[in-house]
Amino acid sequence: MDKTFYFMAGLPRSGSTLLSSILNQNPRFHSGPSSPVVPLMLVLENDLNQDELFLAYPKMDQARKIISSVLENYYSDVTRPVVFDKNRSWVNRPEYIRGYFDIEPKILCPVRSIDEILTSFIMMCRRNPYNGKGKINFIDSMLIKSDMELTDDNRCRVIAGPGILGQSVDGIRRILEQGQDKILHFIEYQDLVHQPEQTMRKVYEYLEEEYYAHDFSKLENIHRENDQAVYGFSDMHEVREALSIAAPKPSEILSPEILAQCVNSEFWRNITTENNTTVVDTQSTVIGAASLPIIDGNQPIIIGDLPQPVDNDTTQPS
Repeated sequence: MDKTFYFMAGLPRSGSTLLSSILNQNPRFHSGPSSPVVPLMLVLENDLNQDELFLAYPKMDQARKIISSVLENYYSDVTRPVVFDKNRSWVNRPEYIRGYFDIEPKILCPVRSIDEILTSFIMMCRRNPYNGKGKINFIDSMLIKSDMELTDDNRCRVIAGPGILGQSVDGIRRILEQGQDKILHFIEYQDLVHQPEQTMRKVYEYLEEEYYAHDFSKLENIHRENDQAVYGFSDMHEVREALSIAAPKPSEILSPEILAQCVNSEFWRNITTENNTTVVDTQSTVIGAASLPIIDGNQPIIIGDLPQPVDNDTTQPS
């Protein structure tokens, strides 16, 4: 491939758009919004795995080339030599990166305290109430479809259970339990805001890229998404010009019940190594966390030695 590709996953409302805005100041870097690269690859692989014409006369090498070409073709309009593809599903399928792109994964993972993430979501819901016109936000849409009352506690339970946060947490937990922590670089939101230069130097060190002197007082999201029309939130990917935190304290927004369930949920901060094996605190949990589907190893594998798709790919917005 002509370009160098890195990847971004992590948790929602944890600064991925802010991180992209910083990275894009480097004239060598391109970091756009969440991309459909993973879903496109999944569609192609699923169709080939189930297509009777392909199964009757499988052309394995050609199928692999078609799927492998998605990443480079999606960014064929980008002239910058280093590209960050953002999608939280990358933690679910690092073997796609190795198997289809023939590169060792390097995945940036912005993270944040669970109660702060939920507070950010709730404040966004309050800033964007549904007035009977336009599109209802995707969180309240899930509640309505589940016949649940539109309350902040229910919003938290859906977000952190079967929703976008629960899925993201589950993906990170699973990859850590697989002992693949070395391909992840965690970026704490508070560190990025309060210690930006130190935090970004660690990012560059992890990527083994030459450091670029960023201006943290002149930030801009240059890749704006149509958030209101698609997600029902008008300000979901806003970036302030200067680094700051405007969100209230979780204790001012979340109920005592939700706050209690958030305690000790940040398992990625408690990774240890015993006998060269990664140990994750599996006692940590997330509010209302449902048991999400795991890869079914009994399904036939058609395209090389790569895993079958899982149902809980996190392709929802940030």
